[in-house]
Amino acid sequence: MAGPLSTVRIIEVGEMVSAPYAAKLMADLGAEVIKVERPATGDRARTRGPFAGGAAHPEKSGLFIYLNTNKRGVTIDLASPRGLAIFEQLISGADVLIHNLAPAEMDRTGFEFERFRRVNPKLVMTSVVPYGLSGPRRDWRTEDLTLWSDGGACYLNGARDHPELPPLKAYGYQAGYQGGGHAAVATMGALFGAARGAGGQHVEVSVQESVAAIIEMANTFWPYMKMVLTRYGAKPVQPLDSFECRDGWIFACCVEEHQWHSFVEVMGSPEWAAEEIFDERFKRGVNYDALRPLLAEWIGKQTVQDLYQRAQARRVPFAPISNLADLVNSEHLRARGFFVDLSHPVAGRFKYPGAPSKLSRTPWEIRRPAPTLGQHNREILGGELGIDARELESLRSEAVI
Repeated sequence: MAGPLSTVRIIEVGEMVSAPYAAKLMADLGAEVIKVERPATGDRARTRGPFAGGAAHPEKSGLFIYLNTNKRGVTIDLASPRGLAIFEQLISGADVLIHNLAPAEMDRTGFEFERFRRVNPKLVMTSVVPYGLSGPRRDWRTEDLTLWSDGGACYLNGARDHPELPPLKAYGYQAGYQGGGHAAVATMGALFGAARGAGGQHVEVSVQESVAAIIEMANTFWPYMKMVLTRYGAKPVQPLDSFECRDGWIFACCVEEHQWHSFVEVMGSPEWAAEEIFDERFKRGVNYDALRPLLAEWIGKQTVQDLYQRAQARRVPFAPISNLADLVNSEHLRARGFFVDLSHPVAGRFKYPGAPSKLSRTPWEIRRPAPTLGQHNREILGGELGIDARELESLRSEAVI
């Protein structure tokens, strides 16, 4: 069956991760997505590895191929008056425009919602921008590292009481993915509103705020307890920590009293567990500097899967910490068909992450690989908009300054 968004047409002007990921989530659910790239150079994600075969190549970027499945691609110079006029033709028949142009670039090129709404009153335009479209940081230029740090997540992965251990950024473009995920949800909400007669609207997504929204209780510890949470800093209740086993890492969560008592039984009820300084969860938090080495010594003698299964059997929420090889080789993920094999005309055939959700009647589906640069110019710009062959060639190859 057709996907649940199969009647939706989306125009994406996306660089790197945030807007492309938002559009990908909707494309994978059936939406028709037309990706607009700069002539000659295209999306910056084309320059990011890993590259199929090892050597850098604009059509072999694993990042680009993953983020742009199920899309068709065209090239338009949005910085030129003619390019913007062509773009307006393109959005005249669209339901959604998703972009992550910087606010200053929006101002420079006339990339404005009110302008586009005159062309298409039903249009939902989603702007995924670093700090939003207002406020003192509106025009700041950023990279993923900046936003992961400014959103508070980087400091969470720091070590307040260990100055030799700095805050750490998670691998990859996690701020961009968070902004993209929030943008997809907000866009579908606006589409739902339009379907109920509310008309088009401008959806604004701040990537900084998308990151700040996911650090959950860390936001409340400061106003309520004047505590700044970090990886190794004090927490009011313990253990809530990662430990190294004989063959890998495991995460332990024993913050409820029944969880702690069950875990003590799993450990064979060692004498030290009966000490008064550990007999209540807030005491375990205050005295965690004494408790942690004892836990680490015992857990270090166990294997991950054996400890995980024994803890789970007693309703103690432990979890193996998977590395990427563990995920790719996971029997569970294989059984659910999470990873999919995808063939690309230039990069070849590789395994990629698939759907994080399953719909029983209108399933997620990979219908096409990521487009090569300007692959669908003739089909869309020529066939649908009537642009002649000579101009199509210039749209594909001319450099953008």
